[in-house]
Amino acid sequence: MVPQPLLAPDIRIPMRNARTRRVPLLTLPGSAPLLVRQCNASTRVSIALYSFVEDKRSQLLITVSPGLISEWGALVVFLSVLVTQLGAPVPAAPMLLLAGSQVAAGFVSFGSVFVAAVAAVLISDGLWFALGRHYGRRILTRLVRVSLSLDSSIRRTHAWFERYGAPLLLVAKFVPGLGLIASPLLGTTKIDRRIFFSWDIAGGAMWSGAWLAGGTLFGPQLTRMMTLVSAHGITVVEVLLAVGAFFAAYRWIQRLRFRRWLAHIRITPQQLDEMMRSEQPPVILDARPQAVRQAEPHRIPGAIPIDLASPAKVDEALLEHDLVVYCVCPNDVTAKWISQQMRRKGFRHVRALKGGLDAWEHHGYPVESLPMATEQEGSGDDRDEVTVRAVAPN
Repeated sequence: MVPQPLLAPDIRIPMRNARTRRVPLLTLPGSAPLLVRQCNASTRVSIALYSFVEDKRSQLLITVSPGLISEWGALVVFLSVLVTQLGAPVPAAPMLLLAGSQVAAGFVSFGSVFVAAVAAVLISDGLWFALGRHYGRRILTRLVRVSLSLDSSIRRTHAWFERYGAPLLLVAKFVPGLGLIASPLLGTTKIDRRIFFSWDIAGGAMWSGAWLAGGTLFGPQLTRMMTLVSAHGITVVEVLLAVGAFFAAYRWIQRLRFRRWLAHIRITPQQLDEMMRSEQPPVILDARPQAVRQAEPHRIPGAIPIDLASPAKVDEALLEHDLVVYCVCPNDVTAKWISQQMRRKGFRHVRALKGGLDAWEHHGYPVESLPMATEQEGSGDDRDEVTVRAVAPN
């Protein structure tokens, strides 16, 4: 029985007379489509290439042989987690979920992908910890310069580490922004390596196991989702790439909006130096975390330390003065947060120092040592207190 010619749907084929038309195809089992005689040579080549590409593309939708998954599954999981933990904007959780679904299907063992994920976490976190231990705060500065949100994560991680210590690593991977910054940040502290890696192993195991278990538990639902995706002619990889691109674009737009907003309120170190030399110098607020001030006990001359947890304690007499806020973050997110909080309280003359204390020092402007605790108690000068309980200057 000879198969009936099939009409290729909506194939636009360039003809010599620049016209397009629908061309009948004859499909034989196990062979490529054959063309009827009315098609010329160039038309045959065009349709054959189209059919070949569509056939191969449909095979690459989501179909992966069990042998391939069993052989390469752990390696794929290892590379995915490693790249993510090194800072690439590629989420590893979807890959762990897919790996978990393959575990449920019996294509790969749970132990192999679990060990691969934990090993990738240890390698990447160990590298970040070593960089933090060797380069100190400079590595954090570089991370913040290329990140869309790590500036605020540094401040938050500092506060959490002061409160919870190394056990924070148990949940660091589950908190957006915290997983990447926790290891280099702890590297800048005096925490023992053995303590760090002990908690990091436990945290990596919890994070990897949770996502793999989720994929194993919801394996059938993930399979149906992938089948639905393939029915629309797209691949799971394309969906993940689209989601990643959307997320990156969203964060980038946020960063552009932030920069435009910040351009109206921030000043350069040169401008601050000129303001400090004027007849009415501004009040300078040091918004660095307390742990950073203790590790680096110097400040811009006359700066008042501010407690981020109690912005409402700012003396309202400061309303009459220009305020300049600075921190150690190049992106000035902390300064922005403080500025917004103070503007809500009625302060209208708030500026953020571009580049923070790093930029001030980089331009060669002077700094002064922070007073010791004993000196603060004996001096009775409110300007040296941790919170902004200070009275406005006369």
